[in-house]
Amino acid sequence: MTQQPPSRGEHLRTALTLAASGVPAMPLREGKVPFGNCRRCADNACGGRPNMKTPGPCACPRPCHAWAAATTDPDIIGSGPWRRAWLTASAVAYHPGGAGLTVVDLDNADAIAWAREHLPPTQTVPTTRGQHWLYQGAMQSANGVRPGVDIKSTMAYARWLGPGTGTGTTTTLPDAVRALAVKERRAVRPAAATVPAPAASGECRHRTPAFLERGIAMAEQRINGASSGIHAAVYATFLAVLSTHGRCGCLTEDHTARLFAAAQAKGETPRHCADAWNNARTRLGL
Repeated sequence: MTQQPPSRGEHLRTALTLAASGVPAMPLREGKVPFGNCRRCADNACGGRPNMKTPGPCACPRPCHAWAAATTDPDIIGSGPWRRAWLTASAVAYHPGGAGLTVVDLDNADAIAWAREHLPPTQTVPTTRGQHWLYQGAMQSANGVRPGVDIKSTMAYARWLGPGTGTGTTTTLPDAVRALAVKERRAVRPAAATVPAPAASGECRHRTPAFLERGIAMAEQRINGASSGIHAAVYATFLAVLSTHGRCGCLTEDHTARLFAAAQAKGETPRHCADAWNNARTRLGL
């Protein structure tokens, strides 16, 4: 007999069950992506990534800001716009880091073979194309740490594949997985971000070169001093720098690298840095 897909009501019940067990849940629409932005954040005005997989600084209690919308509050899940979203969702997702978990997402047979050779065994859940290996413990997420291997934990979401579908017992997050993310963060160069073209004169229109240096140093301090909401702080800082210096041609690749390095020291990945930089440029029309 062919297994029937879960009904819309079952997605809501699954979300409430996850929430009761301390796992932050969220709805996914077709294509395994979050629901569209709320009105205040239409067209990613808040600074989120265009595919809505990463939120901007807005704190709207709606299912439009990816992992940041995942919640364990049954009152939010079961009422208002959240309830309507669950009733039209195609799948359920969860925030692994919020549940104290890390998911090693293995996308193909080669990635699975590599994991079996290099990572300690743990609970394994089959996916459409590969496997999720679940470890107990949270860490910074990182994509593309190896061919076909992503790490999903804090500031990320993973699809919930249902109880009883996995094998093995969840074990403690090993140093081997943490090391993969460290290697990815060492790639500091902002290759994906294009520095604004210099002005025709090639000279900064501001009072002195010290004005730019002071601005970059203050931006680094602002990022370094952020104690929470790192993604929002990085985006806001990039936006401030570009709004002041983005049109006069004074920014160089070295300045951008300094900002990216400060962000990555706080846990942002090179991809998140590039996205935040390019989103800020788009917002300003650069």
